[in-house]
Amino acid sequence: MMNSNEVLDRLKAGNERFVVDKLDAKLQDSSRRSSLTGGQEPYAIVLSCADSRVVPELAFDTGLGEIFVVRVAGNIANSSSIASIEYAVAHIGSPVIVVLGHESCGAVTAAVGGGDNGYNLNHLLGHITPAIAASDDDASVNDVVKKNAQLTAEELKSRSAIIRDAVNSGKLKIVPAYYNLGSGKVDFL
Repeated sequence: MMNSNEVLDRLKAGNERFVVDKLDAKLQDSSRRSSLTGGQEPYAIVLSCADSRVVPELAFDTGLGEIFVVRVAGNIANSSSIASIEYAVAHIGSPVIVVLGHESCGAVTAAVGGGDNGYNLNHLLGHITPAIAASDDDASVNDVVKKNAQLTAEELKSRSAIIRDAVNSGKLKIVPAYYNLGSGKVDFL
């Protein structure tokens, strides 16, 4: 298993290939599928927005079994997303979590806009409210997206003993990041 710095280097290199349209597209065939039937060993966990324009497997040029992706609107840390990440931390040992926000996020835009969006969406948007509160009054949606990724990275530690213990023991690094829609570039914050 790679260490956290090696994982981040690999993710950055994959993103560079994605940005310049030079995808390796490796580990995506029937032999790779067969090799994974006995288990998985992804080297990174990505908490990403559900937005169809943001596809972590492509943005980091990864193949089957390389990254463990959890997707939820606004890349929020709710009980289900945290539990999924805890599984990957405790049972797989992935050394990196990337919290991936993105440009023009609809969930953040809705949270900033306020109003009643119905029970379920209001509940989800409540997870983004701390990022709005921690941002300047004239902050853009994209500024709030970045603040949300940073606060979500902290929230993963504060709400999960499994994640916190892995970070404190040096086995896990959590990195907030921001995906630029037009270029495909991921900025690690």
